[in-house]
Amino acid sequence: MSSSTAGIEIETKGLVRTITFARPERRNGMDLSMFAAYYDALAEAEANDEVRAIVVTGARSSFCSGATPDLLAHLAGSETQQSHNGEGLSSVLGHPAHLPLTMGTPLIAAINGSAAGLGLVHALFADVRFMAHEAQVSAVFSRFGLIAEYGAAWLLPRIVGVGSAMDMLLSSRAVGAEEALRIGLVQHTAPRSEVLGAAQEYARELAESCSPSSMAIIKRQILDGLLMPAADAVAESVSLMQDSFARPDFPEAMAALRERRKPAFSSSTTSAATA
Repeated sequence: MSSSTAGIEIETKGLVRTITFARPERRNGMDLSMFAAYYDALAEAEANDEVRAIVVTGARSSFCSGATPDLLAHLAGSETQQSHNGEGLSSVLGHPAHLPLTMGTPLIAAINGSAAGLGLVHALFADVRFMAHEAQVSAVFSRFGLIAEYGAAWLLPRIVGVGSAMDMLLSSRAVGAEEALRIGLVQHTAPRSEVLGAAQEYARELAESCSPSSMAIIKRQILDGLLMPAADAVAESVSLMQDSFARPDFPEAMAALRERRKPAFSSSTTSAATA
């Protein structure tokens, strides 16, 4: 299946859906309609039981150059954007601004080129990141008189640690693939010509070999655990483990192991709680 709307292209192969930022003539810069279309695409994929992993990438040589001047002007002039907790932006998008953090379906970023500002944030919202050797990422916010937008100040320290997050956000300097891998910003690197395929193959392996329900719960454990005392996290995991024994995926995995085949896991029925 393939479709396109508002600068977003969607393609599904097997159990993996690829969402592409597709306005290469402006380096995949994102206006409000494209932002909303991307979140619509994520929400639709999350609701589709036949989609078990999502890959996000950019067309040609850019991932996403960030918010367009039109989007920045809209946000700067919008009274609703100034409302408490950014609820105005959520109403315009039709989804919470932190939508990717609420999803149970794994989200894999294939950073094929420059990711700046909002583009970097979209990469940070992914669960696992692949990056092209030729790509660079940059926060850019401080160089435009802005703050760490869209939760970047929450996301980045949890991914790379406080020191590296301070460095990236305060300086807004460009970070290449080698450094990004070293500090843990990305988990895999590859040449630009191979990075999307590598991310899709990783997503395919998740989709075909891992329980959707287990992955959704593990994602929620990790995010919730960042704010939870260790004893509480361990106690919760014991309770969740008991629950997992009662779901059909565990006996199916045991049967598949005995029969030397891949397990046929059921579609996820576990809804991740709102982050």
